[in-house]
Amino acid sequence: MKISTKGRYGLTIMIDLGKHYGEGPLPLRKIAAQNELSEAYLEQLVGPLRNSGLVKSVRGAYGGYMLTRHPKEISAGDVIRVLEGPIQPVEGIEDEKQPQRELWVRIRDAVKNVLDTTTIEDLANAENDETENYMYYI
Repeated sequence: MKISTKGRYGLTIMIDLGKHYGEGPLPLRKIAAQNELSEAYLEQLVGPLRNSGLVKSVRGAYGGYMLTRHPKEISAGDVIRVLEGPIQPVEGIEDEKQPQRELWVRIRDAVKNVLDTTTIEDLANAENDETENYMYYI
C-alpha cells in the first residue's frame, strides 16, 4: 500500500492541529509555512477532513481550523480513510487464489491495526520526543 501526498499532508495538518488542541483555531497558512507546503494544496485536503467531521473551521480574523475531538480520539486510520479511501494492499482480493488471498488479508489487517491504534496525539507527541531517538557515540 502506498500513501500519497494527500494522506501524508493530511496527517501533517492533523498533527499540527493536535499539537495546538485547546488553543483555538489554527490558520492553514501557519501549518503551510511551518512545514514548507502549499497553502492552496492544504486547503484542498482540509475540505474532506471537515466534511467527515474530523475538523471544523472558524471564520474571521482569528479563524482557522480545529479538531472536533481530542487528538487521542482520532486515529491515523481515520485520516487515511478519508483522504485515501479503503485500506487495502491489492485490488480484487476476493479474486485471488487462497494462499495469496490469505497473505493480502494478513497484510491489510496488519496495516489497519497500525493505523487504527496510532492516534493523532501519539504522532503529535512523537515529534516532541525527537531528542530521545538520537544515538550518541563516544
